[in-house]
Amino acid sequence: MVDEFAAVVLAGGSSRRLGGVDKLALSTGGRTLLAHTALAVRDADPAVLVLPGRPVPVPVPWAREDPPGSGPLAGLHAGLGEVPFERGLVAVLAADHPGLSAGTVARLRAAAAESGAVLVDADGAVQWLLGVWPVAVLRAAMPEQVRDRPVRALFGALHPAHVPAVGAEAADVDTPQDLHRLG
Repeated sequence: MVDEFAAVVLAGGSSRRLGGVDKLALSTGGRTLLAHTALAVRDADPAVLVLPGRPVPVPVPWAREDPPGSGPLAGLHAGLGEVPFERGLVAVLAADHPGLSAGTVARLRAAAAESGAVLVDADGAVQWLLGVWPVAVLRAAMPEQVRDRPVRALFGALHPAHVPAVGAEAADVDTPQDLHRLG
């Protein structure tokens, strides 16, 4: 069993479909989107936030992709730089999934084994930013050039286990309609 567990929470998007509002501060179910994700990885040490600096209720390590706005793979690269171990697991999560829970993350951790595990939604779509991976595997597979490259190219080549989503675990908030549907 792997004891070391970290999380990299990616939250650097521009929220264009929400009119540029601070998506992570939006509330559903009595919590902000960021709080839902933070609670899902409360056992992670560290839990690294990859986003522009902002106030949060607890001190956490921060990272920022270089250059800012260069995409989730660049964000993951920056976040992994804050993970201090090689032999554990790391959750890689987008911060806009209010249905995500500690139970979701536990199921992903249990399935991660050698090559990682990702959530698959009810339609069979792989949710590349809802997964748990061996840190060493991610670091070894990370390409030299990460700017504006899709994460699915990296993650897909690792052949992760697919974990079926339960309920709204994989549902994200990209539009006002999504927020209303999930609220």
